[in-house]
Amino acid sequence: MQKISLEALARQQLEKAVTAGGGHTADTVYGGHEKVLRQTVIGMIQGSHLAEHANPGEATVQVLRGRVRLLAGEVVWEGRAGDLIIVPNSRHSLEALEDSALLLTVAKLP
Repeated sequence: MQKISLEALARQQLEKAVTAGGGHTADTVYGGHEKVLRQTVIGMIQGSHLAEHANPGEATVQVLRGRVRLLAGEVVWEGRAGDLIIVPNSRHSLEALEDSALLLTVAKLP
C-alpha cells in the first residue's frame, strides 16, 4: 500500500507553477500511459490556461485549492476547492481564476 498527501503535492505543484513556462505544472501520482487509470496533480497560477484539447477517456477534476473554469463549447462550469467537475466527452479547456491545484483523474477508453 502507498499513501500520498494530496495537500503536499498541491503545494509543491503550485510552487513550481510560479516559475514554469505557461504558468502550470503537473505530476502524475498514479498510473500513467500504460495504465487505464491515471491521476495527476496540476498546479496553475491565476490566469493560466490549459488549451482546448480532446478528452482521452472518462475524466474528473477535483479542485484541491483555488477556483477554475472549465469550458466545453458553449457550456461553462466553475469549480472551487472541494468541488468535483465531471469532464465532458468533448473538446474542452481549463482556466485558473485563482492560483489553483487540481487532481485530474482519467480512465482511458479502450
